[in-house]
Amino acid sequence: MRNAWQAWQELSGLLLPVACAGCGRPRTELCTACRAALHGAPARLVRPSPRPPGLPAVYAAAPYENAVRAVLLAHKERGALGLAGALGRALAGCVRAGAGRPGDARPLLLVPVPSARSSTAARGHDPVRRIAAAAARDLRRAGLPTQVLPLLRQRRAVADQSGLGARQRRANLAGALELTAGGRRLLRDELLRHGLLRLGRVILVDDLLTTGSTLAEAARAVGEAGGVGRESSVYGVCRAAVVAASPTAFEINRN
Repeated sequence: MRNAWQAWQELSGLLLPVACAGCGRPRTELCTACRAALHGAPARLVRPSPRPPGLPAVYAAAPYENAVRAVLLAHKERGALGLAGALGRALAGCVRAGAGRPGDARPLLLVPVPSARSSTAARGHDPVRRIAAAAARDLRRAGLPTQVLPLLRQRRAVADQSGLGARQRRANLAGALELTAGGRRLLRDELLRHGLLRLGRVILVDDLLTTGSTLAEAARAVGEAGGVGRESSVYGVCRAAVVAASPTAFEINRN
């Protein structure tokens, strides 16, 4: 016999019909096939070409195409907030892949790439921060102590990135991010207490990797907190995890 919750789900599906955000299949927010497209394969190390200076190692769950693209856009632009759980689970797998040695009990610090205030206001939510929170819950359920720390902010306005090439995006974002005052103190304290190995548990998180310019700028801002150089920021201070990356970033890494 169906329980009350299942009955309510069926009734609400009749009164408020939904369709799969990935493929349009009726009466489900995310079907089994589209869910598998998100986290049915192991996280992969990806690399855009050209690779921007300062980009840390980045792990992604799936190529940004077809159902995965549709699901990310539904969550980000159309407010399908119920998709955050599935997207967070995909991101959690990428965080695990980039977090270093299995069994390491040190806490993971997830640092979401910040959205512009105007974008957050227009959407009514911060999609990356919401996905990061869902990923942290998934990781904690698996026994990995994890915190989401929104340490970064934009210190100047940037132009809309759509339509810009890799070089233009790097110029657009150069110096655009900084740590909050509290974030700077926290990371410097951790550096003094545990050194760069501890900061290796800092994972930058975003929903999407295209040219890598945003994550490279975020890594620069985090690296400056400990007074370390560019190479240290790439290999010691942080890693990065995204839900999806451009298909070419997957292809390049395969070769």
